[in-house]
Amino acid sequence: MLTVKRAGLSGTALKLIALLLMLMDHIQYFFQFTGAIPPWFSMLGRLSAPLFLFCTVEGFVHTHDRKRYFLRIYGIAAVMGFLVYLMAYRGIGVRPDGFYPLNGIFMDFVLLCILWQGIDWLRARRWGRGLAAVLLPVIWPFLVAGFVGMVPAAAAVLVPLSFSVLPNWAFLTDGGWNYLLGGVLLYLFRENRRVQVVVWMLWTFATDFLFVALSLAATSGFHWSLMFTDYYEWYGILAGLLMLRYNGQRGAGLKRLFYLFYPAHVYLLYALSWLVLTVR
Repeated sequence: MLTVKRAGLSGTALKLIALLLMLMDHIQYFFQFTGAIPPWFSMLGRLSAPLFLFCTVEGFVHTHDRKRYFLRIYGIAAVMGFLVYLMAYRGIGVRPDGFYPLNGIFMDFVLLCILWQGIDWLRARRWGRGLAAVLLPVIWPFLVAGFVGMVPAAAAVLVPLSFSVLPNWAFLTDGGWNYLLGGVLLYLFRENRRVQVVVWMLWTFATDFLFVALSLAATSGFHWSLMFTDYYEWYGILAGLLMLRYNGQRGAGLKRLFYLFYPAHVYLLYALSWLVLTVR
């Protein structure tokens, strides 16, 4: 069957743009200590996480096998999360200057896939499954905290599990609660692209600009100009302009590239930065 190409950007094109911006961001992240990488690498990189989030929404909606789609993301997230735990809590693989990578955006996608499926079950009036899928990821951190409070020794098991096979939003090292809620909004409003993107942009501006600025406004030395130089997480809002260019087509796919590139480039850049730090 002949596929008619539409104007705009395919899903693959959006992911390739996100991949390039992510690579720039992580080059600055891992090699910032050299002073050789300009901060605009990271500023442009703010667009990558929102673009990958948008593409994950589309992937989840259109995949023919949600279970397999989820398990691919889950596997990568669990392994990378456990590595973060080993570095943060065991000191294993930490760079000599004390730095270690906190990259773990796939864990956000794991939680979101569960929430998105729960939303669909609720829409289909499958109340038991829907409420469980929506509420359990939300209350899990509180259950963990409560149990550890009663049985402190349980932390030795629950903390590594929360970083890996039992994802806990309180232990996220990448993204965060506002990123998760942004993903929920993108999913809820996906039937109308303009509304979807505008709602997400307003949410992102409110949480990454207004909330941050108001939180810092009372601190000594704060000036609004710092929101454009030091606190530029909100630059990710510009990803909305690329989302609006999405033409609804998958594109070439390149599935293996996107799944393998994320963990591979993180640890390769980390190893290279360790080498550069050692020989300086």
